Amino acid sequence: MTNRPAEAATPPQAKKRKPRRVLPGFAPTMGFTLFYLSLIILIPLSAVFIKSAGHGFEAFWAAATAPRVLASYKLSFGASLLAAAINLVFGLILAWSLVRYEFPGKKLVDALIDLPFALPTAVAGIALTALYAPNGWLGQLLAPHGIQVAFKPLGVLVALIFIGLPFIVRTVQPVLEDMETELEEAAASLGAHRWQTFRLVVLPTLTPALLTGFALAFARAVGEYGSVIFIAGNLPMVSEITPLMIISKLEQYDYVGATAIATVMLIFSFVLLLAINGLQAWSSKRNGQEGRK
Repeated sequence: MTNRPAEAATPPQAKKRKPRRVLPGFAPTMGFTLFYLSLIILIPLSAVFIKSAGHGFEAFWAAATAPRVLASYKLSFGASLLAAAINLVFGLILAWSLVRYEFPGKKLVDALIDLPFALPTAVAGIALTALYAPNGWLGQLLAPHGIQVAFKPLGVLVALIFIGLPFIVRTVQPVLEDMETELEEAAASLGAHRWQTFRLVVLPTLTPALLTGFALAFARAVGEYGSVIFIAGNLPMVSEITPLMIISKLEQYDYVGATAIATVMLIFSFVLLLAINGLQAWSSKRNGQEGRK
């Protein structure tokens, strides 16, 4: 009597059976994804480009490069980059404190970080203006030193820092919670001091999350309107932000100018976010290669 192989007893239907998936197959899933993405994002953004291109290049260039518009570009993008960079440092410190230390009121501080998410932007703008106005609680302390926050570009920076901080903290915090402290202890046992441990062990692991938080904070700051409009003062060539210029053009029924400015903002924002995402992908790939080594 010959012994059959074990696999011969397996019915052929069992070999061809595919694992059941919770979600549908690739084709319907991808189709729905492209449809939803086109309906929510691609079609509205395409309408902006088509509308701005329909008036000719000369009209587009004149509207997009007017002196007041150029000043608003400088303020919006410059303040957004600076606010995201400041939040990158202090957001990391705050996330580190929440994860690695225990202190009274920790849960309250953790909850307050999400306040800019829940608070209406107009309320945030009014509150910041009341605090930093020359007669406000903080403004009257800064005024004798010649520091004016409200109704100046500095006020725009303060508002953008306020609304961008949660993005850094909430992207870094879970990575810190999952990070193994044994790696830091091993580095310390090998003679590395704290700065070397942070620079060579901790920072490479946190870099992708930091770049993601930076990109999110920058993207939110560039398009922010409600919390900035009150504290900025809206002085021409001084504290006018680009979203305000778009609203002003629309109120004047200048659709050419509004769409031209919006197109420039879309292009600049897309290029910057693409560069940040590329840097994030490169950092993740590099960390993976170093981990395999």
